[in-house]
Amino acid sequence: MDNVTFDAAQAHSGPSGAPQRVVVIGGGPAAHRFTEAMQARSTPGQDCELLVLGDEDHLPYDRVALSRRLVDSEDLTLGDRALWETPGVTYRGGSRVDSVDPAGRTVTLADGETLSYDELVFATGSSATVPPIPGAEAGHVYRTIEDVDFLVAEVARLRERLGRPANVVVVGGGLLGLEAAGGLQRLGGLATIVHSGRWLMSAQLDEGAGQALGRLIQAQGITLALGNRPTEVLTSPTGRVLGVTLTNGTQLHADLVVFSIGITPRDELARAAGLELGPRGGIEITDACGTSIPGIWAIGEVASVQGSCVGLVAPANAMAEVVADRLHGGAAVFPGIDDATKLKLAGVEVASFGDALGAAEHSLEIVYADPARGLYQKIVVTNDAKTLLGGIFVGDASPYTALRPLLGRELGAEPSAYLSAAGAEPPASTDLPDDVQLCSCNNVSVGAVRAAIRGEEHTEACTELGPLKACTRAGTQCGSCVPLVKKILETELTRAGISVSHALCEHIALSRSELFESVRILQLTHFDEIMSRFGSGLGCDICKPVIASILATQTSGYILDGGRGALQDTNDRALANMQKDGTYSVVPRIPGGEITPAKLKVIAEVAADFNLYTKITGGQRIDLFGARLEQLPDIWKILVEAGFESGQAYGKSLRTVKSCVGSTWCRFGVQDSVAMAINLELRYRGLRAPHKFKLGVSGCARECAEARSKDVGIIATDQGWNLYVGGNGGFQPAHAQLLAQDLDDETLIKYIDRYLMYYIRTGDRLQRTARWQEDLEGGLDHVRDVVCNDSLGIAEELEAAMLAHVGNYEDEWAATLKDPERLRRFRSFVNAPGTADPALLQVIERDQPRPARPAEREAVLLSGPSIPVRPRDATAAATGTATATATERVIELRQGV
Repeated sequence: MDNVTFDAAQAHSGPSGAPQRVVVIGGGPAAHRFTEAMQARSTPGQDCELLVLGDEDHLPYDRVALSRRLVDSEDLTLGDRALWETPGVTYRGGSRVDSVDPAGRTVTLADGETLSYDELVFATGSSATVPPIPGAEAGHVYRTIEDVDFLVAEVARLRERLGRPANVVVVGGGLLGLEAAGGLQRLGGLATIVHSGRWLMSAQLDEGAGQALGRLIQAQGITLALGNRPTEVLTSPTGRVLGVTLTNGTQLHADLVVFSIGITPRDELARAAGLELGPRGGIEITDACGTSIPGIWAIGEVASVQGSCVGLVAPANAMAEVVADRLHGGAAVFPGIDDATKLKLAGVEVASFGDALGAAEHSLEIVYADPARGLYQKIVVTNDAKTLLGGIFVGDASPYTALRPLLGRELGAEPSAYLSAAGAEPPASTDLPDDVQLCSCNNVSVGAVRAAIRGEEHTEACTELGPLKACTRAGTQCGSCVPLVKKILETELTRAGISVSHALCEHIALSRSELFESVRILQLTHFDEIMSRFGSGLGCDICKPVIASILATQTSGYILDGGRGALQDTNDRALANMQKDGTYSVVPRIPGGEITPAKLKVIAEVAADFNLYTKITGGQRIDLFGARLEQLPDIWKILVEAGFESGQAYGKSLRTVKSCVGSTWCRFGVQDSVAMAINLELRYRGLRAPHKFKLGVSGCARECAEARSKDVGIIATDQGWNLYVGGNGGFQPAHAQLLAQDLDDETLIKYIDRYLMYYIRTGDRLQRTARWQEDLEGGLDHVRDVVCNDSLGIAEELEAAMLAHVGNYEDEWAATLKDPERLRRFRSFVNAPGTADPALLQVIERDQPRPARPAEREAVLLSGPSIPVRPRDATAAATGTATATATERVIELRQGV
């Protein structure tokens, strides 16, 4: 880059008040954002030159994404390089500033060159902290591109020299420490994290979240040494690293030590220039981001706000915007620190925002925790459970996108509705008010995104995600808001009558049906194969379950084997439905609703022995609620031995085939509906699909089985069966439509085979049959041509695919019980397999247990007032004295007690 020298004698302001010469010390993300903000506000006639002085030779790059460079040497340069070719904008890399003279308004470089300024901006950032312990000089830090490139080369060199993987000790269990450990592990090192806290990310996460994160990190082969600090780095006489001694006296063998224990603001220049510093270092700033000396500003990690320096993107960007606005005559003020963050640390999703630790007085915490699978979700709300205060998510951070914009606002549903790990389906988030902040990194509102899509404010309409991000800057930094930006884009385009891309997600450009066909034709059997052929990146919570479903349909293998367990939704991983209190429901299959007294007795004994709430479902089954994760194998062992199978109430698959009593007993019945229902349920059990689907069989036109409210409905006639398709209940109920009539048994089953397999192959993700038929060109007529008339010539192929499923079916719980490795999934606590979660509290209502409500839980903790219960004996009922304390009503679920 060309050197630029300013003559102090020429200093003056442009015609609109913008300063002529602005010098920025520092070449990191904050400096980049400031440069963008200055350019965005520049107008013709302004005479402003901007000089950015960076220590590193690189253009400003994305430090948050450093871990990506560990793996593939990715170019992390921020924004468009053309920014630095704009007239009046210059970046000088490798230019270290030695001193600042506020009185003379000059800066002096290390080579002795002096540069003048009208306004000076400190964006010097921070340096990695190194602990003052013996041998620390033999360690390395993880802060710059040069640091990362050195570590990549060093791990490879050590492996070649030692003939084994290098033992790497990473000191620090925060954001960068986890990134470093995960990246070094992927490079082939054996990583150990030493962290002073009792759990990882102890500054951002509570204990439950930290413990869940720790389990996921350990599952990747990374060792944790928590609650310890290093006291010495052990080295050989030649300076080679040998190990690390910890505060508890133990020694870790190490070939490489990496420090990532926090940041130290680079405020040496400011201190020497006489600027006021914060109590813990950093340059003290006002709400206008000005310093104690007029004409000098500070932004980013070097700026001290209320005594603290913050190493996050959003506050740095906000400061850059404020200073740019002030230098152009504006009156912007710094809105405060937004410490929301959503990252994928060592491949694990982690997010937190707002009052994540529940520090606000009288706040409520709604928590879902599944330690066995490393899942933790917490939403913090006001005492009335209406206003969102914050949240933490580990393992599954999908709710963050919808919740982050609602911080400080009333939620549109019960807080528990946003706990996706518990199987909840939150309300749509695309109808957010225009003033809601969508992108916190760049302070972009929902209204600004909508205006850009519509082409308002004299801009060209942005109808694709890439241009929309570039225009609004939403999603261009940390990327956590991109899913919501995409949803809003699709909603607005649909309202405008514009066709929308049906790409499965940002990682896979194909639609679900296109992906299904590609996998089928190429006979792919593993997630990695599919992603290498058709995807990019590591996948997400959208494409992973879809691929798992496609593989389950086509391979008919155990759904949690072959690496597919990590792809599945929460309920599929547990082979059970998660309930609101963190327990599970058990739903044995009862084909056609027909069950013997002996099997009824087994269910009753299981419910009594394990203290389960019992309910007859709308699908003619018996649902047992309140089972703990570690109890599921014991329960299913009894049920499987009694002849039961999994009812798969947890899967996107066949739920039930409902039937009336039919001609066997009913005087109006004209066909044996029970026999047909049992036949169909046993045929299609375990069949994975884009969404759940249900069947119904009625023995006559009186329709007692409500067959026309099902995805596939069969109604008996004197001549055979009428076949109806595309019905469902739920939020958008639809009546099934007549596909064919008066069918014999063989033709009926053949048509259902074709219909279901055609739906499975061509339906979109989470699309019910009713919506699928509506979206097909030609609608029901097209379906009839394919299913009944074989218009596409694929009837035999569809039937063969269904026969393959029928022939290869194996009950998932029976398969689980045979394999000790599969059973390892069903543990609440690894160190204490038989221990129940003490947070699981239930009370008795109508002689059955149910989850304790918030007020009842609080009463237990405070030994509070009595709560009425249903009388247990006639005396109590007569006297009206049937009450019990909340503590007496609580059942602690330990070993089914």
